[in-house]
Amino acid sequence: MPRVLLGIDPRAVPGIDGDSLRAAFDHELSRFREHAIDASMTLIELDESAQPAIGAALSEHSWDVVDIGGGIRKPEQLLLIFEQVVNLVRRHAPKVAIAFNTSGGDSIEAAKRWL
Repeated sequence: MPRVLLGIDPRAVPGIDGDSLRAAFDHELSRFREHAIDASMTLIELDESAQPAIGAALSEHSWDVVDIGGGIRKPEQLLLIFEQVVNLVRRHAPKVAIAFNTSGGDSIEAAKRWL
């Protein structure tokens, strides 16, 4: 069964309705299960705990795809965190595919492009 890793705590992203986005993430997780894809979320905070949490999640399993969402990619003030995430993926899971969703509601489509 393919494995996909998603994650950022939507409540930690400035300017985003975190509760609505979290509900969309939960719905996406159910959609992954419907497609026989094992998806996990690592909900990180945007502080000094982010890098160790991401590194641990990436090392926990052999992932097929890591989905980096717009919540961390799009806000200009999160550019440094986005760079850190990409480099952590490269360091901890160099063979994994990286997918980019456009919203919390199309993560499965992003992941399936690489499965």
